Amino acid sequence: MKKLLPVLLLLAAACKQKEYNADLLVKNAVVYTVDSNFSTANAFVVSGGKILAVGNADTLEQKYFAREVLDANGAAVYPGFIDAHAHFYEYGMGLQEVNLVGTKSWGEIIDSVSAYSTRNPDGWIIGNGWDQNDWAKEEFPDKAKLDSLFPVRPVILSRVDGHAVIANQAALNIAGVKPGQTINGGQIETIKGKLTGVLVDNAVGIVTRKIPEPPAPMVENALLSAQQNCFAVGLTTVDDCGLPYAMISTIADLQHKGSLKMRIYMMLADRQENYEYLFKHGVYKTPGLNVRAFKVYADGALGSYGAALLKPYTDSTNKKGFLLSSQAHFEQVAKLIYDKGFQMCTHAIGDSANRVMLKIYASVLKGKNDRRWRIEHAQVVSPEDVKYFGDNSIIPSVQPTHATSDMYWAGKRLGKERLKSAYAYKKLLGQNGWLPLGTDFPVENINPMYTFYAAVERKDRKGYPAGGFQMENALSRTEALKGMTIWAAKANFEEKEKGSIEPGKYADFVLLDKDIMKAKGADLPNVKVIKTYINGVKVYDKK
Repeated sequence: MKKLLPVLLLLAAACKQKEYNADLLVKNAVVYTVDSNFSTANAFVVSGGKILAVGNADTLEQKYFAREVLDANGAAVYPGFIDAHAHFYEYGMGLQEVNLVGTKSWGEIIDSVSAYSTRNPDGWIIGNGWDQNDWAKEEFPDKAKLDSLFPVRPVILSRVDGHAVIANQAALNIAGVKPGQTINGGQIETIKGKLTGVLVDNAVGIVTRKIPEPPAPMVENALLSAQQNCFAVGLTTVDDCGLPYAMISTIADLQHKGSLKMRIYMMLADRQENYEYLFKHGVYKTPGLNVRAFKVYADGALGSYGAALLKPYTDSTNKKGFLLSSQAHFEQVAKLIYDKGFQMCTHAIGDSANRVMLKIYASVLKGKNDRRWRIEHAQVVSPEDVKYFGDNSIIPSVQPTHATSDMYWAGKRLGKERLKSAYAYKKLLGQNGWLPLGTDFPVENINPMYTFYAAVERKDRKGYPAGGFQMENALSRTEALKGMTIWAAKANFEEKEKGSIEPGKYADFVLLDKDIMKAKGADLPNVKVIKTYINGVKVYDKK
């Protein structure tokens, strides 16, 4: 025993000397770093919430002694996915309301609303997600059935794109909506002089402004519910487009408490009080929240005939859509935002709206720059206007699942020739050499795998069409992955802190059950997240 004592003491001393110098070692992985060389590795080390080193496991294990070791068992690892255009808070609120996504008829919607009203007997009935283009009869609904079921209780149900609603008479009465009433940048639908309940674009706000503010516990629950679902699909940053400035403190407080871990790039809505607030207080930047942009709406959506087109809709020749504000307003806010040094991000769907905004941007930006002003959607752009993106460093921010959701009916709206210049992601990518990708959820599904699949395969999840939709504008897998990581980060001025697995960046990463860079195209929509990490801390585990 006496002979063994010195040996044991030496071993104890050796163990004591080997102190932890890292928090996490990830090894036995296929790590897509998405660095400038798009290199791969099999391990990396995390310390203090950031990537410390990337490389070979044998080398890293000799240099670092981590408190935790994650054996990936050969799984593919990617930077945390970034959704460059979403409505995170709206999605969370939708989880508290009537979910109408995927409904196939007006009757099915009525059933859903009735069931919800039984479970929730008080207050406004609010629903989201209907799309008349998915119905056998592709026409806007009428409020008559809602009026008979809910003569007193107000009901408002939003179309999937948020650019149209149907409200019952009780809701219209509260808002004072009358037949024959008009509003700039909006439409109050009537048939034979009677209100149908359908309101388009700016007309929507007449009613929604009358909805009582949700209580604080509901807002918190909405944000945390949205976060949980986003982590489950590998999202670690979302761009929330068009919020009021009051949400800055709401989100910041929850992040400070530690309950809201999702990183958020917030765009404030095009409203006077938002401009006044941010111009007075300046950019708001923490590791979890970045507020430096304004979201402006040029027009509505193609599905509700609100997108502003240069020529009439092919299937409704008396409509061309409309701008939601005057051109003078857009010119004024563009100059103001530029002079104050903030980012302008404008929703533009139709070719007329895109032309108006691209010319306004060009008049302010005056050539190449690093202001990173964005056109959100850039959905239908005339061939002669595409050059504005490259000439003025304007960033097209696109959502690949819009193409595969709209492809069944977009040709009816636009006609064959005009359709050729729609959803032209490859052509848009060529303008600046980079392209941020998003979903626009809850308009589309939150899953980044659907974004990746739609970008590279240009098919719906049933594999239609067999050859892909307008494949000349498909992205490569490398381009699609960059669009969901480093390019999305760059669109937010955050490429130095996230978007790739490199030393010094936040340790936000995701493990998938299949390698999306090598998997069969048909398998891509079914790829699942195994684990999601933010700051090197696990926030989701499939188990």
